[in-house]
Amino acid sequence: MAQRRGLDRRKFLTGTAAGVGGGIITGGFASSAAAATEPDPAVLARQTSTATTVGPDSPQYPDLVRALNARYTAAPRSVHVVDAPRQVRAIVAEAVSANKRLTVRGGGHCLEDFVYNSDVQMIIDLSNMNRVYYDAARNAIAVEAGATLLDVYEKLYQTWGVTVPGGICYSVGMGGHVAGGGWGWLVRRDGLIIDHLYGVEVVTVKASSAVRKVVATREADDPHRELWWAHTGGGGGNFGVVTRYFFRSPDATGTDPTRLLPRPPAKVLYAVAAWGWDQLNKDRFIQLIQNYANWHVTNAAPTSPTRFLSSFMVLNHISNGTVVLLTQVDAGAPNAETILNDYLTFMSNGVAQPFISQVRLPWLQAARLTGTTNPLLNDPTLRGEYKSAYMKAAFPQAQAEALYKHLARTDIDNPNLSVQLSPFGGMTAAVRPGDTASVHRDAAFKMLWAANWSDPADDAENIAWARESYQDTYAATGGVPVPNDVTDGCYVNYPDADLSDPTFNRSTSPWHDLYYKDNYPRLQQVKKKYDPRDFFRHRQSVELP
Repeated sequence: MAQRRGLDRRKFLTGTAAGVGGGIITGGFASSAAAATEPDPAVLARQTSTATTVGPDSPQYPDLVRALNARYTAAPRSVHVVDAPRQVRAIVAEAVSANKRLTVRGGGHCLEDFVYNSDVQMIIDLSNMNRVYYDAARNAIAVEAGATLLDVYEKLYQTWGVTVPGGICYSVGMGGHVAGGGWGWLVRRDGLIIDHLYGVEVVTVKASSAVRKVVATREADDPHRELWWAHTGGGGGNFGVVTRYFFRSPDATGTDPTRLLPRPPAKVLYAVAAWGWDQLNKDRFIQLIQNYANWHVTNAAPTSPTRFLSSFMVLNHISNGTVVLLTQVDAGAPNAETILNDYLTFMSNGVAQPFISQVRLPWLQAARLTGTTNPLLNDPTLRGEYKSAYMKAAFPQAQAEALYKHLARTDIDNPNLSVQLSPFGGMTAAVRPGDTASVHRDAAFKMLWAANWSDPADDAENIAWARESYQDTYAATGGVPVPNDVTDGCYVNYPDADLSDPTFNRSTSPWHDLYYKDNYPRLQQVKKKYDPRDFFRHRQSVELP
């Protein structure tokens, strides 16, 4: 194989989107666990007692009414920028009293128009509500819902030497990411971020219109345990406004915050393999994606010694010129280098030899690198269309051929079109499907269709490419990846409004079964109990039973 030691920063993520999904932490990092506990009440009292209200005449208004996906903007009467959980309740009460449509912004990464749309009248912006601290009362790390992923990783690691297995993109907000069952580089080693969620604080609305704050935990005797469960993959915007999450791993013991969550790898091995499209005819392309699928199906068990490896394959459109494989291995795992080399050899079987670059990095440096260097993850001028699928098995021939057909099309010229294959299995499979709302525990890997472009005049052709390639791939099952022996539905954190449209979803599986499968009726009961007025809603919110 062609190899070069070291890693060119620009080439590392050129043309990739490396798994879409995945505020500044207030103050400096604490030097000890004791110093990192919740501030004294006197300190909190000095914070702003009420949220900042921004109206259409305010100069900052245009920046506060748009999503990261530039397709979606809103024109609300007001945006309320909060910096403390206690400010949220009054805003919700005002919206309820005035019967105004309210939505909530965490990091702004919602891929659909659920937050920013023409109906919304009030928006709560959580961006400045972003503290991370040890909560001694609950013996857990508290994370406010506006905190963004990289800030959380830095705070957790620099203060206590721990982490949570969340997403990649640095600016994704915790509020929606956690509720949707977020995942990232450590997914096969440590599971989903919700597998370490101890509790959640939510502002809810009762049938009487009274607004209350509820703290729900995973404790068996907690009367609000079902509300905790609903936030372990039930999606954002469904039950109330999340103000804080509390993290403590289920097997953690003691009260030392340095032992409450997983320790990340001290160092990771990174390998980047790239195939030029001039190396990939149809047969080789299909062999390559089947290699990825077969490896992940074979190594999906939670006890697999390969669970320390996670790998993303970014199938860029032919106009991009390359297909890229990004692989990370915990350098401290047994036989780490052998695991990596065997994997790269397997991926190359029957395919042209790729260019390979390898590097060894401290974990936090690697998290910063992959989270910040890709403009497709972070460019607020880009427009996007996205679709997803969970896969249990290798691709049937028709699916593989459809992927090749649309990625090799020459009637569209956009290097920012891609289909991404991303890791699952490993420790995600150690949790039973009903134990959390995140139900796709049997999946071996996951897929994301990502189309990005800049000019609104190009909307139609790029949206059409995403729709046509997705529908063709799953033509045998009504245009969507229905739960069966091969496919397993869709990822709620990559929401897709087309799943609700019979023009595009011709299957017998409605959108909610694709996201939630057998867990949906239980989510509906949580909705009935905690949001009986259906106050918190969007185009694909959990419906009242």
